[in-house]
Amino acid sequence: MVENSQILYAREPALDVAEFRRVLVESGLGETRPVDDEARLKAMLSAANLVLTARLDVDGKPLIGVIRAVTDFSWVCYISELAVSRSAQGLGIGKGLMDEARRQLGPSVAISLISMPDAVGFYERIGMKRMADAFWFPRKH
Repeated sequence: MVENSQILYAREPALDVAEFRRVLVESGLGETRPVDDEARLKAMLSAANLVLTARLDVDGKPLIGVIRAVTDFSWVCYISELAVSRSAQGLGIGKGLMDEARRQLGPSVAISLISMPDAVGFYERIGMKRMADAFWFPRKH
């Protein structure tokens, strides 16, 4: 069992694309993200201005969770991904990443995201308010 004291949360703007891809796949988000398009994954990481990671504090410090977000650091932060490796799900890593995001952004910045259907309960449990008025233009590819 992983203890919270064994997890390192940090801002990591130069996250390796292979590590990012691995966590997306291991989390289950690989089914909804372009994990086989390395150039697109690199663009996704480079355009994010807030990348937070959760790593095990052991040799090699393996990545087990990531938040990729876009924010103005003043008014709002949009979280594009919150991914936690399946082997670490249920251990508080996702909540820890959200707590770190809130700590780094401060109390004057709102956080928004669009949840995958099977993650709605998680966001409600950590105290996020469900909003009905979200709108979406879907991707063409």
